Amino acid sequence: MRALGSTRSTQKKNNRMKILFASSEAHPLIKTGGLADVSASLPSALRSLGADIRLILPAYRPILDKLNGQLDPLGFITLTDASAPVRLLGGILPGSEVPLILVDSPLHFDRAGDPYRATDGRDWQDNHIRFALFSRALMKIALDDAGLRWRPDIVHCNDWQTGLAPALLTLERQRPATVFTIHNLAYQGIFPANAREEIHLPPALWNHNGVEFHGRLSFIKGGLSAADRITTVSPTYAREIRTHQFGYGLEGLLTHRSHVLSGILNGIDHDEWDPSSDPHLPAHYSTDSPGGKADCKKALQAHFGLEMSADTPLVAHVGRMVGQKGVDLILEALPPLLDAGRIQFVILGNGERNLEWDVRRLAERYPSLVGAHIGYDEALAHRIEAGADIFLMPSRFEPCGLNQMYSLRYGAIPVVRRTGGLADTVFPADENRPAGDEGTGILFDAPTAEALRNALESALRLYGSPATWGDMVRRAMSQDFSWTRSAREYLDLYAAITRK
Repeated sequence: MRALGSTRSTQKKNNRMKILFASSEAHPLIKTGGLADVSASLPSALRSLGADIRLILPAYRPILDKLNGQLDPLGFITLTDASAPVRLLGGILPGSEVPLILVDSPLHFDRAGDPYRATDGRDWQDNHIRFALFSRALMKIALDDAGLRWRPDIVHCNDWQTGLAPALLTLERQRPATVFTIHNLAYQGIFPANAREEIHLPPALWNHNGVEFHGRLSFIKGGLSAADRITTVSPTYAREIRTHQFGYGLEGLLTHRSHVLSGILNGIDHDEWDPSSDPHLPAHYSTDSPGGKADCKKALQAHFGLEMSADTPLVAHVGRMVGQKGVDLILEALPPLLDAGRIQFVILGNGERNLEWDVRRLAERYPSLVGAHIGYDEALAHRIEAGADIFLMPSRFEPCGLNQMYSLRYGAIPVVRRTGGLADTVFPADENRPAGDEGTGILFDAPTAEALRNALESALRLYGSPATWGDMVRRAMSQDFSWTRSAREYLDLYAAITRK
């Protein structure tokens, strides 16, 4: 078995912080949401700051297809949940220099559908078995028991799919430090009590201090109760999840562990999301040369078959069509503005069937004003950010959010609800003080269609003053949300817990 990255090891490299970064998805290999973006960008930023980091993922079929001929066998490991030895594969995350480890168990990961659901949209019934196996593979590598001759100082786990790993590691006498990041507490990986037998859960973990949650098995509770440090993806969300409204029954545990809980704001990849060089755009632009944005708007209108109007504000939304994102609020708020011909609207995403159906009906009702794409298209997402004047994110809760940062970067003024990372990244504009205003977007509080419509009305009034709007667009595009700042915060956190 070849030791991953060992052939060029030097004394200097051996002194670098060693991090095993575990995720269930990573762009551009496999993506269902913002976790994939973070799992690509943060490891790259940490590596650029000198960390010796490896990214570990399940070997889903789409990943193996994309990396065909680019992977090396690293060897096999024996796991409790697998009837045969599990193969480890090594490669490089495309578009980066981050070493990649894939856990290749075809029975568990070689399937049609996305990482969590079958093609009919229903969760895989054995998700607990699949991600328990993944967590045990993490543990083997973390303990240098996988033949890689590389032992991490930190195991950084992300969301419920990796939550069992910190809990399992607490049973080991000598182990690396663990960090568990909550990207969205609404998704907890909860299964019936008998699932613990199917994953051969050690009895020591089945109690209220472990993974037992009201008589059921909770993967995320394993990470929250056992990790040395807990992080989440914005400072405001770190406070919100300790309340009944946002805690989903775990607010007591999070309050109890608040001394190890912190919020570190996500960043975005400023190279991938750069309107001055984005290869997906029909024209490029910047704060110094803004003219290309009008061309992007014209191209977006043409793509969706909308009226070609430079003056009509083009409003957009990109994201999962679920209640959390407030898509229902958008659908309720927009018709009066569309009836009056005051806006155009484009939307990209998929999710709950009833919301997809309602989006289709809105597009059919206003064929020259509304464009809809049901599904996901990365290139189209970039073109929407570039062509839109205004971007809507009326989320009922939003741990961090990335699209509002993409929108700011692309000069699409965000209209957002004041929650989570939205409150931490969008500075409120005051239409009554445009001359001295430092705002970059419009914020509102109540999760209602009326509050969203009122906020959008404020944006439209600002849009009606070209000089004021232009100043706000330039401020928005000048914001720095690069990963370097966040990566430094994580390195400080890693150093603090390894010193302990």
